[in-house]
Amino acid sequence: MIRLALVVARKDLLIERRSRVLLWQVVPFGLMALLLAGLALGPRGAGHSNAAPGLFYLVMLLVTLLMINRSRAIEGAPGTRSSVATLGIDPASVFLGKSLALAVELWLAGVVILAGAVVALHTALGATATAVPSVVVTLAALACAGTLYGALSGGGEGPATLLPILSFPAFAPLLIAGERSYSAALHGGALWQWWVISLVALVAYLSVGILLYGVLEES
Repeated sequence: MIRLALVVARKDLLIERRSRVLLWQVVPFGLMALLLAGLALGPRGAGHSNAAPGLFYLVMLLVTLLMINRSRAIEGAPGTRSSVATLGIDPASVFLGKSLALAVELWLAGVVILAGAVVALHTALGATATAVPSVVVTLAALACAGTLYGALSGGGEGPATLLPILSFPAFAPLLIAGERSYSAALHGGALWQWWVISLVALVAYLSVGILLYGVLEES
């Protein structure tokens, strides 16, 4: 299962590297959204550390939705589904591989957008570095949940507005936990209780995906 999952992840990441959609479209979009959100807060609000965690995760949610649709578009390309069916690849391996690829893409985008938050929103660099492990876990959970809900919504075959509506109940707790962890890192609070929420969610979505991804793909 792990070997096949790595093959699927490598395939998605190679396609993304060749298309450069993440590099030239999604990441610039994320940075522009962060800057516009900072401008909307005004000079005093944008420079206040309290604003950075919420804005970061709001932007990462938009990036996640874009990359889920991108991932589903790759999977829905002519011949891809029939090839997977012909090869008899375990749906659990497909889920793990696509979740890993999406997580790697979100981590890369997250590094750039965190740097943007430090520069544009004047967040403390040391405290932001402290928040990085919790960001990694939260984005991984978003990737797993996004892969599941991408299959449920039909990805590129369904309306683009369906994914945000369906995924809201799954994403909302993760965004709250991530924002609280980031805020605690900035202000010296306790991180562990919010880590537990993100970590439990990650394990739960991994378990559900391994068990049910094939059913969701066929629905």
